[in-house]
Amino acid sequence: MSETVDWGPIRELARRVSTTGARLALTTEAKALLRRTAAEVGISDSEAESALATEEGALGLLSEESRRIREGSHRLMDALHRMYQHKDKGDFGRARQEMRDVLKVEVVPHYRALAEGQLEDMADAP
Repeated sequence: MSETVDWGPIRELARRVSTTGARLALTTEAKALLRRTAAEVGISDSEAESALATEEGALGLLSEESRRIREGSHRLMDALHRMYQHKDKGDFGRARQEMRDVLKVEVVPHYRALAEGQLEDMADAP
């Protein structure tokens, strides 16, 4: 998996399917997008392949991918906000704990890497 992620296409697909009622056509391109995104959000290859066997399964996969991206983003942003508040007060222990709490539950590798990076940045702090 690459260092950068581009979730624009999966977000657009999810929006199109959920808000306009468009059918999820299981084209080669759509399947490739769903497979790639599955790996990027911590869904195993076998789970993704199983889901892609049917349109209903693919819709479920799309929904789960979107949920993980959305919830992980909110969780990390909220924790970062609290972390910075703690850091501004000089409480690096609580700041670190915010990132540790994210890591306890986060499954999306990109968000995990960001939280781990924050912890590394505070490694030398009191």
